[in-house]
Amino acid sequence: MISISIIVAHASNYVIGKDGKLPWHIPADLKYFKELTYGSPIIMGRKTFESIGRPLPGRHNIIITRNSEYNNADCAVVFDFQAALKEASNFAEKNGSSDIYIIGGAEVYKQAINFADKAYITEVHADFDGDAVFDMLDISNWKEISRDYHANETTDLSYSFVVLTRISK
Repeated sequence: MISISIIVAHASNYVIGKDGKLPWHIPADLKYFKELTYGSPIIMGRKTFESIGRPLPGRHNIIITRNSEYNNADCAVVFDFQAALKEASNFAEKNGSSDIYIIGGAEVYKQAINFADKAYITEVHADFDGDAVFDMLDISNWKEISRDYHANETTDLSYSFVVLTRISK
């Protein structure tokens, strides 16, 4: 069975981005993200892809856009969330991957939330200004299965890696 997971880092005030970038730099979070998603299909919106600036290596990059003329030779381009799930599922089945990861942005997370089985959340323990916000999960539908607290030695930011599983859809 293929699991659909949301992977997101958000501030205490649920900000996930500002001007197309993360408002913080936490190398351990980037490493965690890579370890989780490597070898799997990842689904993202066009703005998220453009903020990254390139396909993420070792993953099947799927971009959702409303622009029917948008093209990227190195990624799968689809025009709605259902098509993204189908593309990701096909890739996962052919390549023996058991996970599909939804990596953003805010609009894609909203579309994905009802399909997700798991959520990998990096809670950054500070408020940030931003223009992209993650909608808080209805915690009554989720069970926390792990929480690991960390401190970022270079910036004095603390953060937690939290893993949730859905208990009801």
